[in-house]
Amino acid sequence: DAGAGVLHIVKNYTGDVLNFQMAAELAADDGVRVEAVVVNDDVAVENSTWTAGRRGTGATVFVEKIVGAAAERGADLATAVALGREVNERSRSFGVALSACTVPAAGKPGFELAEDEIELGVGIHGEPGRARGQLVSAREIAGIALDAINDDMPLSGQVLVMVNGLGGTPLIELYVVYAAVAQWLSGHGVSIARSLVGNYITSLEMAGCSITVCQLTPQLTELWDAPVETPALRWGR
Repeated sequence: DAGAGVLHIVKNYTGDVLNFQMAAELAADDGVRVEAVVVNDDVAVENSTWTAGRRGTGATVFVEKIVGAAAERGADLATAVALGREVNERSRSFGVALSACTVPAAGKPGFELAEDEIELGVGIHGEPGRARGQLVSAREIAGIALDAINDDMPLSGQVLVMVNGLGGTPLIELYVVYAAVAQWLSGHGVSIARSLVGNYITSLEMAGCSITVCQLTPQLTELWDAPVETPALRWGR
């Protein structure tokens, strides 16, 4: 805390939310003002073993980048909170896995998939999704994800798209998925203004990807384009 307060950006998992709430209470005892943005962009599962409500996934990257740019320009805490919530509200995600990951404490995969199966709607902690199906093409996978996103938040205008690898998928395959996403969006009259392809929020060695779409405004685009230099994102400097 540098005197202006602290903003917690929290993925909507019950343990995460509880821990950040306790941290905020401890900070308040020291006179530090804390606000929170809870990210809940996943359209695949409304409730799960780990959450009350939707899970927080890929939109976290968008919230952190855009709010960080505003804060660097001198935005106060209230403005940062409002901006983070706006980005969250304008973003949706859907994940697909071709294999499960093994959480070290569990010592075994979170679920079992045959070589010709995919898990639809997976989370980022190795939890299973909402349905299981036969392995299909990247074009069909993109269609499943974007249909779910579009049903929840009708897409239009200019968007920011992220195809995020879950940890065990080669970059070239992520670009194949991105091409399918671009084709779907173009066919539905939606323009990709900005994009990210790579491993940004991973699940250990899980093979698969998540697709995140944010409906942009001029302000959000400007803040996204602002110079950044972090281990994950770097441009404009």
